[in-house]
Amino acid sequence: MITASRIQESKGDRLFLGIVYLFLTVILLIVALPLLYILSSSVSSPQAVVSGKVWLFPVDFTLAGYKAVFNNAQIGVGYMNSLFYTIVGTVINVLLTIMIAYPLAKKTFYGRNFVMVLLVITMMFDGGLIPFYMVVKNLHLLDTRWALILPGALAVFQVIVARTFFQTSIPDELSEAAELDGCSDIRFIWSIVLPLSKPIIAVMTLMYAVGHWNAYFDALIFLRSPDLFPLQIILRNILILNSVDPSMMANVDQMQAQQGLRDLLKYSLIVVASAPVLIIYPFVQKHFVKGVMIGSLKG
Repeated sequence: MITASRIQESKGDRLFLGIVYLFLTVILLIVALPLLYILSSSVSSPQAVVSGKVWLFPVDFTLAGYKAVFNNAQIGVGYMNSLFYTIVGTVINVLLTIMIAYPLAKKTFYGRNFVMVLLVITMMFDGGLIPFYMVVKNLHLLDTRWALILPGALAVFQVIVARTFFQTSIPDELSEAAELDGCSDIRFIWSIVLPLSKPIIAVMTLMYAVGHWNAYFDALIFLRSPDLFPLQIILRNILILNSVDPSMMANVDQMQAQQGLRDLLKYSLIVVASAPVLIIYPFVQKHFVKGVMIGSLKG
């Protein structure tokens, strides 16, 4: 009878693993405690938040902050704008990245090294904010939705990662066999390359989407109309400028101090703004880890 035997770890290995687990536990606490504090503060009474009674668990549980957030028209418009920028911008980003990364991964593409050098140069040298603003202005994109989508439609780092994935995961023999069967390039990409590239597509989608969702600096520079502001601008106004719309007071008359309302809105809005990313990430985590590992094998 064959019995499974376990290899005994040395004292040095056990000590090393203990240090690793301790380090990871400290990192977990550093990340988790502020998140737990924000979540607890968002459902606590404003008096408890202002007086510092909230630490890890809610005090005087209330959903008044979330009611005020969802009853405010400005926040609703900002939320919808952020969804638009994230969805449309991510679709454009992923399409353009695949369109340029796949040809650069083919050895038969003449001049691919030269094109790659040009792309890498853009990562090393930047014209600065003023030339960037002038380009957007000359393209008549100021105070339009496209000002937050088109200028950053392609990220060179994502192109490098996707190119590496195509080089390591899509063999040339596969395209040659498809070509012998009469498959066109567009058909090959749509029917073969894209289904095999789900991990890298998940990586690009998540990175681009998070970037669009959290972006506020471009909106701060290029947008003037409040109807076009993304949610992050609204969040910035509340967090930094302490700008609170008086209409938020409508359903929270029991709050006696405006400062308490401001603090409650800050934490509630942080949770609401972070929720979409936290909800999406678990569904793409498997593909995300796989895509990052494969795309980073070689450059």
